[in-house]
Amino acid sequence: MIVRAPLRLSALLLLAACHVPARTAPAPRVLFFDDFAGDSVDRSRWTVRITGRTVNEEQQAYVDDTATIRVVRGPLAAGSNGALLIRGRWRPGHVTPEGNRFDFVSGRMDSRGKVEFTYGTAAARMRLTAGAGLWPAFWVLGVGRWPDTGEIDVMENVGDPSWVSAAVHGPGYSGNTPLVKRDTFPAGQDIAGWHVYAVDWRADAMVFRVDDREIYRVTRAMVAPYGRWAFDNPKFLIVNLALGGGYPRSVNLTKAPYVGLPESTVQLIQRDGAAVLVDWIRVTQEAVP
Repeated sequence: MIVRAPLRLSALLLLAACHVPARTAPAPRVLFFDDFAGDSVDRSRWTVRITGRTVNEEQQAYVDDTATIRVVRGPLAAGSNGALLIRGRWRPGHVTPEGNRFDFVSGRMDSRGKVEFTYGTAAARMRLTAGAGLWPAFWVLGVGRWPDTGEIDVMENVGDPSWVSAAVHGPGYSGNTPLVKRDTFPAGQDIAGWHVYAVDWRADAMVFRVDDREIYRVTRAMVAPYGRWAFDNPKFLIVNLALGGGYPRSVNLTKAPYVGLPESTVQLIQRDGAAVLVDWIRVTQEAVP
């Protein structure tokens, strides 16, 4: 014998079945977030570096000085409620603690020993300055001997307004690494606008994005022909503005008046026009369901 439910009950059961809420993925867990809302750089999170050993033929010394790295608001923040400002400055004859002389100073800070993480999404909202040989970067580096420790370059630029690059470095694929991608901005955009540069770092791959648009993907299989995968260890954040050096020179072919810095950019720096603005930096990890 077939027992039929009353029509009204059947309808209610069907309605309930159609309204079972979909299971949503848990929101990513925020490991680190700095929107530079304070009056100065948060030294519990960041260390402002002072030049010791110089690398890459860079033409600047890094100094811990509000002239080169500080938190700004108002017009200097260029539409942001507060921002980190890193500015290259003309300082002819500057002498480092080691006795080396430079004509330029700039800023670099990192989270080594304060904020370190393994896997996750590292992102920064930044605004850059065009000028051949300016070398801003947002990157992630492991503790230990380079390149064995692994380096993830989320964003690099050498002053060309039309593109940025992403790259990874490790044992056997460092320096002029084959694992690099130059990405051109869509029409109507360039480095002078605000953009979010990010990497999704996983155990098997790194996915680089600009404004949530994937620009490059590096997998373990891509790394294997060149050397060991160096991306399973804790790493820290770095943001800096270098001036000149080997990478800019390889693009703009300038050797004088400074390596990688043509006279037009020297004049830009002398006018205090070479700067990087960082609205925020964030690290997240996927939450466990």
